[in-house]
Amino acid sequence: MKDFKKYFIITTQPDQVYLALTTEATIQLWTGDKAEMKPEPGTEFSLWDGSIVGKNLELEPGKKVVQQWYFGDQAEPSIVTIKLHPHDQGTSVEVRHTNIPDEDYEEIAEGWIHTYMASLQEFYEGEPERDQ
Repeated sequence: MKDFKKYFIITTQPDQVYLALTTEATIQLWTGDKAEMKPEPGTEFSLWDGSIVGKNLELEPGKKVVQQWYFGDQAEPSIVTIKLHPHDQGTSVEVRHTNIPDEDYEEIAEGWIHTYMASLQEFYEGEPERDQ
C-alpha cells in the first residue's frame, strides 16, 4: 500500500471549494460527468460516472472532506482527506490519500494531479498545482 500527498491552489475561497467537492450539481459541472453525492457523513458517493466510488466519513464545511474510496476487497480502507486552507490566491488544498493499492498508485496519483485537481482548477481558472 502507498500514500499520496500533495498541495494544490484553487483560486476561490475555501467555502466555494468545499461546495464544489460536496454538491452533486457542482461536481457534475466541473467534472463534466455524472455524479452522485449527498453531503452527509455515512452516505456513499460516485464520481466521474462511477470511476470513483466510496463513502463520506467526515465533512466540515469550508474546511475538510474525509472519504473512503473503494478498491475491491482491501484489508485496510483507502482514506482520502482533503483539507482546505485560506491562501492569498484563494485556497490551498491539501490532498492526502492513504492505503492506495500498489498496482493502482501511479494511475491514482496521475488522476489526482491531471484529472481531479486539474478539472477543479480549470473550473475556477486557477493556477497550476504547486509542490510544497
